[in-house]
Amino acid sequence: MLPGTADREQRVRNAKATRFHIASVSMQFTAAAVLRLVDQGAISLDTQVGDIVPGITGGDKITVRALLMQRSGLADINELPDYSDILNHHQTPATLVEKIKDRPLLFEPGSKFLHEEHSAYNLLAWIVEKKTGLPFAAAMAKLVFRPIGLKASGIDDDSMKNEPNLAKGYQPDGVSGLKPATAIHWSAKTGNASVVTTSEDQARWVDALFGDRLLKAPSREAILDSSQRVGYGWFRRTNQRFNEATFYMNGRAPGFASFVLYLPREHTTVVVFSNIYSSATTNIGYDVAAMALGLPYETFHTSDPAPSPAELKTCTGTFRFGPDFYQANAEVILTVEGTELLMRWPSGETSPLIPLKRDHYIDRAYWEEVRIERDAAGFPITVVYGHFSGSAVSAAAK
Repeated sequence: MLPGTADREQRVRNAKATRFHIASVSMQFTAAAVLRLVDQGAISLDTQVGDIVPGITGGDKITVRALLMQRSGLADINELPDYSDILNHHQTPATLVEKIKDRPLLFEPGSKFLHEEHSAYNLLAWIVEKKTGLPFAAAMAKLVFRPIGLKASGIDDDSMKNEPNLAKGYQPDGVSGLKPATAIHWSAKTGNASVVTTSEDQARWVDALFGDRLLKAPSREAILDSSQRVGYGWFRRTNQRFNEATFYMNGRAPGFASFVLYLPREHTTVVVFSNIYSSATTNIGYDVAAMALGLPYETFHTSDPAPSPAELKTCTGTFRFGPDFYQANAEVILTVEGTELLMRWPSGETSPLIPLKRDHYIDRAYWEEVRIERDAAGFPITVVYGHFSGSAVSAAAK
């Protein structure tokens, strides 16, 4: 099933040949290219990155393995104050690494996984270039795409704009609308989010990776190592819903979202690509897997009738979250525009909230449940965002 449109303005429907930017799912392809170099003896997992790319803070401590496992401690490019400007210009792996190489480490390399390390995968892309003598796009084609027949897959180094079958990205416009996503230079995401592929190629890739058709046994075993929750472009965990260990990855980049799930016991792969900047793909993917296996799933229903503007106004206020929140100690503002409830983040980003029931919403951008808890007088005192709670700093009357 291929619902939706690849290009709304041109009325082009999605098809098997439609190619999507797959955001952070790209990391597993970069990791495979590096492991291919390991298989060839060009590098080892214990090679210190300073031996390949001199001048990086901690380069004498950070190993190739730490980069692949996202345990390097490198400062993250996505958190730089000028990151939006970085996205507006053509980049190379070298220019991306240059922006963080002198910054202090966030933690001792190899000691922990803190968050997705975008800069680690920028650096891995540069290592691939150095060890192959090829631009990253050509190296990926040689090491990964061509050997397993991924004919529709490639790296967007800003040269793909006019290529055929390329989906156009969109972003939410309020609770139900869409508008074209902010354009970026995909070269600014080299190594961590620059792969373009089709759903069929992605499924073929998973089959080749887990079917032992690309990597030598030690490299494949590194990916399969379930003792580590994160690494090589995959998350691993025992999922109670399926009662087995699962391999999965999701991604989100301007105009696109992606999710891939592999269930090894059933040899089942689920791929969900979207050209809408919303993380609904993860929930959809898990539900599709449940349907395929005959397991329970919940259908999605919005509030009917929709809440009135007066009811929405009783939800408004400012709420402060703790240091463990996605944005530490963030104050978010719930506000009403017309007939819609919106969540404003400290970054200035706005998430439309889709009403499900009274005081129960879902963030359309990140697809997290949002619940409002009230005191005995009916004032909102807490916003529950996923499993995080934010306390009211100021709130509307009931």
